Amino acid sequence: MLVALLSAAQAFCGFYVGGADAQLYNDATLTVLMRDGTTTVLSMQNTYQGPPEDFALVVPVPQVLEKENVRTLPHEVFRKIDTLAAPRLVEYWEQDPCYDPPELKYKKRGAMKSGGEYEMVPSSVDAGLGVTIEAQFEVAEYDILILSAKDSSGLEKWLVQEEYNIPAGASSALRPYVESGTKFFVAKVDPERVTFQGDRAVLSPLRVHYDSETFALPIRLGLLNSHGEQDLLVHILGRDRRYEVANYANVTIPTNLRVTEEVKGDFGAFYEALFRNTIADRPGAVVTEYSWQSSSCDPCPGPTLDGDDVMTLGGDVTSDANPGSWTLTRLHYRYGADAVDEDLVFREAEGIIGGRGTPDPEGRFQEAVQASGQNQFQGRYAVLHPWEGPVKCRNPRRGVWGGPDGHGLPPVKPAGDSMAKRERKAVDLAAVLLDPVEIVAPHEGGVDKPNRKETIPEAE
Repeated sequence: MLVALLSAAQAFCGFYVGGADAQLYNDATLTVLMRDGTTTVLSMQNTYQGPPEDFALVVPVPQVLEKENVRTLPHEVFRKIDTLAAPRLVEYWEQDPCYDPPELKYKKRGAMKSGGEYEMVPSSVDAGLGVTIEAQFEVAEYDILILSAKDSSGLEKWLVQEEYNIPAGASSALRPYVESGTKFFVAKVDPERVTFQGDRAVLSPLRVHYDSETFALPIRLGLLNSHGEQDLLVHILGRDRRYEVANYANVTIPTNLRVTEEVKGDFGAFYEALFRNTIADRPGAVVTEYSWQSSSCDPCPGPTLDGDDVMTLGGDVTSDANPGSWTLTRLHYRYGADAVDEDLVFREAEGIIGGRGTPDPEGRFQEAVQASGQNQFQGRYAVLHPWEGPVKCRNPRRGVWGGPDGHGLPPVKPAGDSMAKRERKAVDLAAVLLDPVEIVAPHEGGVDKPNRKETIPEAE
């Protein structure tokens, strides 16, 4: 099976600062959060585009971080988790209605007291500006500073004084964080210690962990690097639980929809159209695209998470590397340059199931998303191939679905880079969907007005 990764595009939970007159912007970020009690582990894979001078990453954090709170990660684990949670396209073939499966044979392993066991045979400080360096250390290609500040304009001046090129509006964006006593994690990149491909720095992903009663992701600073509309993909690993946002509206992506074979040509274009339609009358809503135990999937577009992956993403901090203990949830948030005045705050949510199962004898799926004691939800879309061969038996069995050879497992088709920022052909959803979905006229002005679900009180 081959699956092309869905790439996360134009979103970030901090902002970039650069030397000289660098015009840096966030090209792509993939974020993974692990949450256990009040412990949060934040992993970030960032791609930059800009000149090879010193530049840095600034992320608000709730406490002073020490060197043991920060490490770099391999890129492979991000590719793996992105593939696992990405929307998928599958195909089902109707079996030969006259196919008579062979009788299953059993082989006795050996005599047991219980009567036998069987198996199936088939298989520093700057007082003038109010900025304090709380901690300073190196990690791989990064020179790390943990800063606190008494005034946002003082912090901005300090960064300028240190020869960083601050994006316009930085002081106002920093103000709410400074006023709340937030610290700032500054990861400064030394270009002598990093590989560049042209003007693109290939940076090691970063992981930080901290303790906080509030489970949130700082995204407002990311607007400073925005070129307009942004997509943010957040993957959350929760101990036997799903998460959703608490301060914006939540919606699940429509799933288990039958589509025409045309969708196979550009699944990314289809999914982009479906996503836009889903949020057209819900501007600012956060879309749940996946929630499933991290050690399983159905169908699987790639390998599930193993113990090493969970350790890499925070199991060493939470002392639980069992992938079966963690539920992986994927949230997709699209917003405009003026849409965000609050960070994303997460809360626990009840389990849901949807986007699973095989077609019924009429070739239809269960489309409704249902509450459940477990989480088995995914964005899944299917091409169905009814049987077109001869039917020569007296009692044919129609509507039995499987793989391309008439039986076995259906393959998972390439998902495509549906989040990539590039020109795509227009997709007429009504023409490619075989199941009814309300087609919504796009919201006038795009995604400039957040759809709030509720306001979260400030933490005491």
